[in-house]
Amino acid sequence: MYHATLHLLRVTGLALCLGALIATAPARAATLLRDADIEHALKQLGAPVLRAAGLGPNQVRILLIDDSSLNAFIVDTQHIFIHSGLLTKLDTAAQLQAVIAHEAAHIANGHISRRLGNMQTARTAAGLGMALAAAAAVSGGGRAAIGLGIGLQSSALRNLLAHTRAEESSADISSIRYLVRAGIDPQGAIEVQDLFRGQEALSESRQDPYMRSHPLTRDRLRALKGLVAGASAQTPPDPAANYWFARAKGKLTAFTRAPGWTLRRADDSGSADIAQMRKAVAYHRQSDLGRALSQIDAAITTRPNDPFLRELKGQILLESRRAADAVKVYSTAARLAPREPLILGGLGRAYLAVDNPQEALRTLEAARGRDFGDTRILRDLAVAYAKTGQNAMASLVTAERYALQGRLSDAAIHAKRAEGALPRGSGPWQRAQDVLSAAQRADRR
Repeated sequence: MYHATLHLLRVTGLALCLGALIATAPARAATLLRDADIEHALKQLGAPVLRAAGLGPNQVRILLIDDSSLNAFIVDTQHIFIHSGLLTKLDTAAQLQAVIAHEAAHIANGHISRRLGNMQTARTAAGLGMALAAAAAVSGGGRAAIGLGIGLQSSALRNLLAHTRAEESSADISSIRYLVRAGIDPQGAIEVQDLFRGQEALSESRQDPYMRSHPLTRDRLRALKGLVAGASAQTPPDPAANYWFARAKGKLTAFTRAPGWTLRRADDSGSADIAQMRKAVAYHRQSDLGRALSQIDAAITTRPNDPFLRELKGQILLESRRAADAVKVYSTAARLAPREPLILGGLGRAYLAVDNPQEALRTLEAARGRDFGDTRILRDLAVAYAKTGQNAMASLVTAERYALQGRLSDAAIHAKRAEGALPRGSGPWQRAQDVLSAAQRADRR
């Protein structure tokens, strides 16, 4: 897995103003895991909670951070971030939905907007980096295709976004109300908080980040238990929610734990297709193509209209140098999920591998239109433009990719090259101007 270290910057013409990330150390880099299947599962789990909070499931994205610590946080009104360590630590869908409900309450109660509104100047906001620089990782060698790098800013941002106890109490009250309204057992909220008991006695360096941004006290925990006790009768588990929770957690661990670990536990996945999917990933990572295809084909037989299982098969084939077969499988996945940018990106990559740049360009432009911050798509898009003789556009998307990665001096070189070849005043020309302006502002700082 390739991890790109990125920086957060303001590039309004690139429409990248999506928020800023919490940092736990000044120079620490994190990885945002990108996988269409996992993100779909998180969306399924979050949708009833977000609707109960008065938020649109299509307006708030739930994304996964590759970090073993236990944490979840928001940085704006459009994203909820969950650490992979927290997802793997949780045992039930209700627990994860309680985490989502709590973060949704911070959004619905205006805690982030209030904090950003209290900043003294727009320059302060720009200095903290009010844009989410998103870059998809390049997978290879049978490793996971779920990587995306993010550069983190200074610990001042952590302090800015840390919630007060008053805000936590407010979020607790709202989150329990959302869970009950969504028909989800609120006991999951207590079970999550039990994970953090005893953390306050630890030094800050040893605490999980959740404790630093979500202060927990005995009084707050007692009040939370009272809220849960006063809620409606216990709700039975939702089979669909439990399925998607098991699938997200199962795929994550299949890609991040040793293949042997996965194979020993796959049959305990709660569903035959999840077990087969996990085994397919494990065998693929062991370079056992035959058994990997056998397992993923069995899963597809169980769920023939599932685009994400076909996407995984396409990934396995593409990384096993069977690009022509990968195109066929990815094409089917794209027909089943025509609006999913990560699937379209995989199909575009496969088209490049079979030397069909025209189809690659069409597919990658569609993917980029739906996920404008994915630098893996931008990298492949630049190749497609170059192979179709559109060198100015290749320079432009290369400049945008470097800008997302914080390499503004390199971005300026390619943006200048694009600016000189693109029609003056056109949309692409204006995008090149935006990159140049961002580079100039960075130089002045």
